[in-house]
Amino acid sequence: MAEAPKIELFIKASDDSESVGNCPFCQRLFMILWLKGVNFTLTTVNMKRAPEVLKDLAPGSQPPFLIYNNEVHTDTNKIEEFLEETLAPPQYSKLCCRYKESNHAGDDIFHKFSAYIKNPNPGLNEMLEKKFLKSLMKLDQYLLTPLPYELDLIPEANQSSRHYLDGDSLTLADCNLLPKLNIVKVVCKKYRDFAIPAALTGLTHYLGRAYQQDEFRYTCPNDSEILLAYHSVAKYLNK
Repeated sequence: MAEAPKIELFIKASDDSESVGNCPFCQRLFMILWLKGVNFTLTTVNMKRAPEVLKDLAPGSQPPFLIYNNEVHTDTNKIEEFLEETLAPPQYSKLCCRYKESNHAGDDIFHKFSAYIKNPNPGLNEMLEKKFLKSLMKLDQYLLTPLPYELDLIPEANQSSRHYLDGDSLTLADCNLLPKLNIVKVVCKKYRDFAIPAALTGLTHYLGRAYQQDEFRYTCPNDSEILLAYHSVAKYLNK
């Protein structure tokens, strides 16, 4: 049996320099390693007081970065690809999607959310909220539409019963999207008193199931960390 790899993941620290900070890219890799079932060391880094050794290992880089058997990796997308290729079955879980469409579901949500939440002009709010809501509805529709494997099992199915983007298990696509949706949920409630409509049953079910998963729930930053990160960019509307 091959010797277990030595893995250390460095992620952004919270304001208190101890717990998990607000960074969807850091959470994405944290989730991937947890789902892979591999032993790894997690180090939270306050970049204002980063240890000199980290500056030597990854000069100019911001978390997340990964040390895998003494080799430093700093690009999130490439780290994801590396982990999926290197930590492969049968010893480790496969996390890639069966359907390429799952990788792109919800792609436009964070962009629409950013425009909505950073807008200081009340006159533009309704238009930006509609665009944002439309992106949520598009994701909801994807989650409600049966995937080919579901139709193979029940050809007459007109609504999906799966839990996540690509099936009943979390995948790389979920690790990318869920941290962003958590930020969306927290920030929209605070600055726009906007909650994801219950009528979006596919999205509501998706998030409800995800928050029951340790790999997601326990990698989320505290809400206060998210709000602190958005304090300087999110705008209240003065009506």
